[in-house]
Amino acid sequence: MKIAIIGVGSLGYSIAVGVLNKKKDIKCQALYLTKRDITSLEHLDKLSCVKLTTDNKRAVKYSDVIIIAVLPVQLKKVLEEIKSEINPNRHTIISVATGREIEEIESVIGKNVPIIRAMPNTAISVGQSMTCLSANEKGNSKMHCAKTIFNALGQTLCIDEKHMQAATVICASGIAFWMRLIRATTQGAVQLGFHSEEAQQLSMQTALGAASLLIDSQSHPEQEIDKVTTPSGCTIEGLNEMEHNGLSSSLIKGLVASYEKINEI
Repeated sequence: MKIAIIGVGSLGYSIAVGVLNKKKDIKCQALYLTKRDITSLEHLDKLSCVKLTTDNKRAVKYSDVIIIAVLPVQLKKVLEEIKSEINPNRHTIISVATGREIEEIESVIGKNVPIIRAMPNTAISVGQSMTCLSANEKGNSKMHCAKTIFNALGQTLCIDEKHMQAATVICASGIAFWMRLIRATTQGAVQLGFHSEEAQQLSMQTALGAASLLIDSQSHPEQEIDKVTTPSGCTIEGLNEMEHNGLSSSLIKGLVASYEKINEI
């Protein structure tokens, strides 16, 4: 498989690092990376499979899977630029441009091209992304290709495209929300007497442990909460204080506000 990532910004770079880390699993023979200024990518040029270029059309010409990771406002322009090089019988287009629907992509390059819309998050660089996928009719036949790439970089879930905006909030913006929760826990630990490095280690590993418990046990969060809350204990005291101050309500309101904003955009 020869992959091109068009627009190696923050997310594009995370995908590139993830692909390189899982190159054997993905069976990636070549990885073309494009950016207007490739200076920041030159450290990757020493890798034999990596090809750096400022020429998007060249990257498309020599690749099979095209991951378009440009800003949403740049998507149409980039599609117009590369469409002459797209071969419907060879290429699969995967767009990670936030908020841009498959129909918009089809309007530029046609419905006969396999198009998949993907929404990963930046944890893809460490192989822990939650990536949601949806496709047009032609793209459904190539969904296995997208799954091969993104399952090697975390987990995937195929969803109806109408839910993609919500998935963006939960998974992509969600990384920032969870980082803020870890940061708040770290600050609390510092207030309770730990040095900042220790506090962050405690917070990160505890968050990882909580997620791992749910994944491995396939249980509900409340079941795990019940295991550590005793009558008149410190855990229930802390939980109730957080809820009195709107913990769950604030999180839900934040998710809804983010969802409303992405729809506005």
